[in-house]
Amino acid sequence: MTVEPSEYVRRLPIGKRIPFPSDGIPFWEVFPYEGDLRIKVLDEPTLPEPARHGEAGPADCGACGSPDADFLWTDDHWRLSADPEPGALPATVLLQPRGHYDLHELPPERAAELGGMLQRVERAIKSLGGVARVHVNKWGDGGAHLHMFLIARPEGMTQMRGSCLPLWDDVLPKVPKDVWQATNRRIAEAMAKDGGTAHV
Repeated sequence: MTVEPSEYVRRLPIGKRIPFPSDGIPFWEVFPYEGDLRIKVLDEPTLPEPARHGEAGPADCGACGSPDADFLWTDDHWRLSADPEPGALPATVLLQPRGHYDLHELPPERAAELGGMLQRVERAIKSLGGVARVHVNKWGDGGAHLHMFLIARPEGMTQMRGSCLPLWDDVLPKVPKDVWQATNRRIAEAMAKDGGTAHV
């Protein structure tokens, strides 16, 4: 099946060097890089797009196939996980529904719970101390199973504020593994105080 690029994509300068802007994110004080930068040339669109992990349903989904023991915390409808390998920020966790849904497919009862769950995870992360803000991010290009990242910004590090926080996670030194594991355990225990089960 041939899929034609959208009108928006047809307006893009595909295959051409885009001039560097005189303002924007690379000039923000929170941007973690400096020096000579240039914008990548845009590739031709890939249409139709390749299927994401889990696109075919629960049988094709790594999140659905993972046992509760692989998660920090679970309840009847939600699960919270973290990468077993340390990141560079104080905490990064993923909240996802137990059922195989993307955001636009959440049943009304799960959608009604989502705001309260995000608040609950934020409180658990902030209970660690030394966390100024918890950023909530949803990217869905890698997997069809809804997963929302909650990322802790360390208190006092205002240079890391805003949308560049995940970039800082790539360049800062990683947290020691024992500290990372203890942090994840504390988050799971804080979540379990209001119900559900901590698994670490």
